[in-house]
This record gives sequence, structure tokens and C-alpha cells, in this order.
Amino acid sequence: MGNPLQELQKYGQSVWYDNVSRSLIKDGSFKRMIQEQAVVGVTSNPTIFEKAISSSAEYDEQILHAASEGKDASAIFDELAIEDIQNVADIFRPVYDESNGLDGYVSLEVSPTLANDTEGTKKSAVYYYTRVDRPNLMIKIPATPAGIPAITATIGAGINVNVTLIFSLDSYKQVAYAYIEGLEELSKSGKKNLSEISSVASFFVSRVDSLVDKLLEQNGAPAELFGKAGIGNSRLAYEMSEQIYSTERWKNLEAQGARKQRLLWASTSTKNPAYRDVIYVEQLIGRDTVNTMPPQTVIAFGDHGVASETVNKGYEEAKAHVKALETYGVSIDAVTAQLLAEGVKSFSDSFETLLAGVEAKRQLVLANKG
Repeated sequence: MGNPLQELQKYGQSVWYDNVSRSLIKDGSFKRMIQEQAVVGVTSNPTIFEKAISSSAEYDEQILHAASEGKDASAIFDELAIEDIQNVADIFRPVYDESNGLDGYVSLEVSPTLANDTEGTKKSAVYYYTRVDRPNLMIKIPATPAGIPAITATIGAGINVNVTLIFSLDSYKQVAYAYIEGLEELSKSGKKNLSEISSVASFFVSRVDSLVDKLLEQNGAPAELFGKAGIGNSRLAYEMSEQIYSTERWKNLEAQGARKQRLLWASTSTKNPAYRDVIYVEQLIGRDTVNTMPPQTVIAFGDHGVASETVNKGYEEAKAHVKALETYGVSIDAVTAQLLAEGVKSFSDSFETLLAGVEAKRQLVLANKG
């Protein structure tokens, strides 16, 4: 039997790695992941960059140089992040070429401070896509009300998009149609062939269970209701994707070479130690999907994961579970709305911490230089 991570490819699922740091680039870790663990893409977010920059001295020399040029913390972060993303994109470029643009992507997120700013998000997407200047870059845009029209505009401009912080079915539906509308705009403009555009919809999983289980415990719910909401919610999103991508509207775009916007399972580490450590991988395997795994989940699934097609199972059970939750006072709509708000705040807080850390290092290296 092959590596379980490699087995996922047989079922149409790609493995991406949810982590970026300069050490992973320099020590050859990313190249080994491609060769040994079937990792074919990378995602990042403000929290990941905050940890990488604050916990390492690898960035200090570049911070000193940028600080000496009079750059502020925000400009310095851009320089650090863009260099890392460019280097990761170059490492994964062969994957991108060999897969004809299906995989091999690295994602860079617009500032979380723009979550409620459509115009700012659109400008930031163009800025980062131009600065990084790699065809296998995806710009991450949150699925907030302001983010939805920015997704359409960014796709319409011929830029790959990773839509992040999707928790609800309604939000996913809006994201999918924002992508389709963007492709239609791109088709009319003729700026780029539709086959050259890729997008993923990052649907968050384990965070749903964390909040639902907490509410169920408070409301005295039976044990059989625990630990099922995240997977059930995700499977219903997959069912919705099957419906959306079987419409005539989509088939018209597909005939022009358009790719489906794949569902990407995010937040797939197991938060509750009582649950199997690879449950959010094993239960969501299927065609036209991506699972972006943090380091510990990649290791765990490679060691003892079991691959089989599971994502398209149990649609009716998932719907029944949502109704059962309501009998114990848990609204999946309220849960997902809360999680989106918390997700935006969490990334925004991480970004502020990151900039504060860069500023502290900027002042420190300037003082030491003096």
C-alpha cells in the first residue's frame, strides 16, 4: 500500500500544506513534501506569518535593511511576505506546470483590515498579484459581505482567488456564484483564457464542531449529537457544489475551458483529543476537493490515515443532524455567523500583532546598528 497522502490523489483530492516559513524554504522541506508526501500546494494566513516572523531571527537582516531605507512596519511586512511567497511559488512551479494549472499554488491573503472594504480588497488583490508576479499565486479574500463583490472583480481581472473564512452554506453559495460571475466578466473582456484561472473555496470544518459541541454541552444534549456538525455541514456544501456545477450556466463556461472552483477543506486539525486525529481528512475525501493540512495533520494522515471516497455520503443524515441541533437550541446559521466574525477578528488581531512585532524588531535593529 502506498503512502495514504498519495492515495488521496486516486479519489480526486489534492493535499496542500497550511504553513509557510523561511526555514521550510531554505532547508528543502517543501521540496521533500512534494516528493515524499504528495503535497501539491501551500496556504498562508496572517497568523502563520506572525508566528514565522516573531519566532525566528531569519528575517532580522532583511528588516534591518528595509528599516535603513526608511520603510515602516507595513511596508517591511509586505517585503518579507512577498519574498517568501515568491520563493515558495518557484518551488511549486513544476507542480503547477505538470498539472496544467490545477495545483502548485501558494496563497497570500489581503490585509484582514480590509474585510469590510470592497474597493480596498480589490486594489490589494491587484497590488499583491502584480508584486509577486507568479502565475501560481492565489490571492486570499475573506467571504464577508464586502468580500463577495471583490471576488467577482478579482476573478474578472484574471487573478486566481482563494476565498477564505467560509462557514455557512449560504456563504458558500454566494462565493460560488461570485466566481461564476467573475468568469463571465472575464469571458466578455477577453483579457485571459478561462482555462488559465483557478479558484478554491476554503470551507472551515473543525471550528464548527468546537463551537457546536460547546453549545450542546451547555444545553445538555445527548452524546450522539457531538462531533458531527463540522463534517455534516461540509458534506452539504459539497452537495451544493455538485448542483451548482451541473447547471447550464456553468456548462457554458466549462465549454470555454473554465475550471470548477474546488472546495478546499480548511481548519482540518482535530481540536478535540477525544476525536480521531485525522477525522477531518478521512471523512471529506472526494473528487474536485483540496485539503489544506497543518504540519501535524500531514504527519498523522501519512502515518495512519485511511483513504476512501467519503465526502458524498450521508447528505440526508447531515440534514437530519442540523434539525436535531435545533431541538437543543443550536442554530447552525447563528454558529456560522459567529465563527465568521471571530475568524475575521482572529486574523485581524494576528495581523496587528505581526505589525507590532515587525515594528519592535525594526526599532531594535536600528538601535543595535546605531
